[in-house]
Amino acid sequence: MHKMALTVAALCLALPAFPAGAADWTKVANALGKSGTELPGEVYRVGLPRTDLHVTLDGVEIKPTLALGSWLAFRGQGEMAMVMGDLVLTEDEVNPVMKKLMEGGVEITALHNHLLRARPATFYMHILGHGNGAKLAAALHDGLALSQTPFVNAALAPAPAAAGAPPPALDLDTAMIDRTLGARGTVAGGVYQVGLRRAELVKDGDMEVPVAMGSGEAINFQPTGGGKAAITGDFVLTAKEVNPVLRALRENGIEVTAIHNHMLDDQPRLFFMHFWANGDAAKLASGLRQALDKVNVARS
Repeated sequence: MHKMALTVAALCLALPAFPAGAADWTKVANALGKSGTELPGEVYRVGLPRTDLHVTLDGVEIKPTLALGSWLAFRGQGEMAMVMGDLVLTEDEVNPVMKKLMEGGVEITALHNHLLRARPATFYMHILGHGNGAKLAAALHDGLALSQTPFVNAALAPAPAAAGAPPPALDLDTAMIDRTLGARGTVAGGVYQVGLRRAELVKDGDMEVPVAMGSGEAINFQPTGGGKAAITGDFVLTAKEVNPVLRALRENGIEVTAIHNHMLDDQPRLFFMHFWANGDAAKLASGLRQALDKVNVARS
């Protein structure tokens, strides 16, 4: 069994840097209304979990970190910044947010579902912007102000964590998942998240798209008790990989819930396959591994 790359953060370490010189993201954070995290590869990523939503699917209450996590990722500095992101919106939020973003010069690159049967239904709006980072952040703030996304007008300083308090243990055999997938995940908000990088360099137009900007395979496990887990995420695939991966997932009882683009000028051309299942975690991990074996992911 080949050993795949480990964490998203580790994967970014291998990426070539953007233009030399550390970017100052203070103006972006101030304009956006929330601070983010600097990641290797000159990426500044802001997480925007929809903690205001209470979404259920097949009797499972979905944690924000499983499938309700809006995010924005900036790369570059000054007038050369690029932003990409994925905004989780309810049905009545889609058109007001879209209109405001377009007025602010932010492009909409995709709008679709990721899940089926979720109540209330959620939609996912992918965006792209080029230009001054602070101006882009301000336009995104104004657009999301028309939704109930919790970050709007929130204090920039993150809430202090309890000193020395470890995260709650997951009711999940994460070591088994690591062995099966050949990658080490991380715990976030009660969900075990595994990310893997494609072997190719992914670009949008003439700009590199690191894993932290949405170019990597993403697999999430939420424990549902008794050795079971709900799984979702997306496989990032070339055209020739789509149907082999689809067959592998379906043959292992994993539902394919969406196949679509997230970008408009990506190289190579990529398709994003979303999935869902709730069952024995070991069996689902094995099925996911069979699908990953059809994908040209980076291996070490």
